[in-house]
Amino acid sequence: MQTTLRRRVVTLLTGIAVAAAVATALGQASKKTDAQIRQEMIAASIAAYKGSCPCPYNTDKAGHKCGARSAYSRPGGASPLCYEKDITQKTVDDYRKQHRL
Repeated sequence: MQTTLRRRVVTLLTGIAVAAAVATALGQASKKTDAQIRQEMIAASIAAYKGSCPCPYNTDKAGHKCGARSAYSRPGGASPLCYEKDITQKTVDDYRKQHRL
């Protein structure tokens, strides 16, 4: 009788420990790093661009690198975000507040 009760208690405590570990891991996984936020912002900016050459590292419809023909490289007009260095810490902080991250 005592052995059965002891096993149940150990099983219950193990389950609680596993649940706590999973909850902690999920909580940490949901917090995005500044770099992850910058990458999201870059991806959204590129996706919003209507043409085929938003950034120098993209390729056009023929498969050629955009380089100096990209919107990023040309003055005036569209200014897509292409690199993490284009996004200030204030912009990341504002994004966090706006998206409640």
